[in-house]
Amino acid sequence: MEKVTRLRAVVFDFDGTLARPALDFALMKRRIGELGAGYPCGRAEPGPLPALEWIERLAGSMDEGPAASFRRAAHAIIEEMEAEAALRTSLFGFTRPILAGLRRVGVAPAVITRNTRASVATVFPDAGEYLSVLLTREDVDAVKPDPAHLLAALGGLGVGPEASLMVGDHPLDVLTARRAGAFAAAVASGETDARTLAGTGPDFLAAHAGELVERLAAEGWI
Repeated sequence: MEKVTRLRAVVFDFDGTLARPALDFALMKRRIGELGAGYPCGRAEPGPLPALEWIERLAGSMDEGPAASFRRAAHAIIEEMEAEAALRTSLFGFTRPILAGLRRVGVAPAVITRNTRASVATVFPDAGEYLSVLLTREDVDAVKPDPAHLLAALGGLGVGPEASLMVGDHPLDVLTARRAGAFAAAVASGETDARTLAGTGPDFLAAHAGELVERLAAEGWI
């Protein structure tokens, strides 16, 4: 890890990183697999792919008409579950303080998420007061771990990846940072344990984002 003089931007994942995790991804994928029973792909058993990518793989096995119908129905399942989860969750207690603290020291805070803008707004209605950039899946052509998602946020901040840190609770967040050329931080506040996260080789590993930001400050990164 080659230290820069100072980080200029910290980009956070949302669910499990700034907000308590509430989505049951296993159930989501089971429902999508069951949906396939009414389509040419047939009922499908969930595999390792995340839900959005799995939908595209299943749709790719069909003709254009059924594929479009399947995508709409599958995304409706996801949006329904996300909206319901947003009503049951809340921000971690440290979220607003760390975002405000970053701004005070001149570090731009941002969020990129595979979730919808409506779901984020339900949990974090005052996000605009704390975030310099918020990019949900509706705002980009390709979501993380495609680096374009992170690079779009950094473009909006006017900060290069070499002076930026991506923070998330999932191995995909570390992968996103690596692909974009940013520093990577993993936090064990979601559904991935610290040992698994450590195995992804992040530059920083912490119990949660509040602890991470304290460490960044203590070590002179911000």
